Amino acid sequence: MNVDSIRDGIVIDHIAAGNGMKLYRLLGLEGLDVPVAMITNVVSAKRGRKDIIKIDADIPVDFDVIGYVDPGATVNVIREGELKEKKRIGMPEKLVNVLFCKNPRCITSCEQEIEHIFRLSDPDKKEYRCVWCETKAAEL
Repeated sequence: MNVDSIRDGIVIDHIAAGNGMKLYRLLGLEGLDVPVAMITNVVSAKRGRKDIIKIDADIPVDFDVIGYVDPGATVNVIREGELKEKKRIGMPEKLVNVLFCKNPRCITSCEQEIEHIFRLSDPDKKEYRCVWCETKAAEL
């Protein structure tokens, strides 16, 4: 398989195999009008298998979303065909409007303008809870 290198953009690397599509959807990459390549099940010395997403454009990405889906992922910033920066992503302490509370009695269910905010409650279990009602977030 041959995927061209990118000139200016980002590469999200070291995504756990199978999480690439989740990340693609949560980042809203399907709505972009730029080249996006997603490579799945690539052989990885560290992980066995991994996914990679290449975006051939200088666009902002939500690092909290990346950290939520896969805290082991890295983001490589490419400028003029050269690696300019490599960012390691960790689990965010807070997620805003990434997850939506499933509790029908939560204030976010009836008040449309209220942000859906989740805080990391258990890093070992990758568990987030709604700040308004303490409901545990649904699995991805």
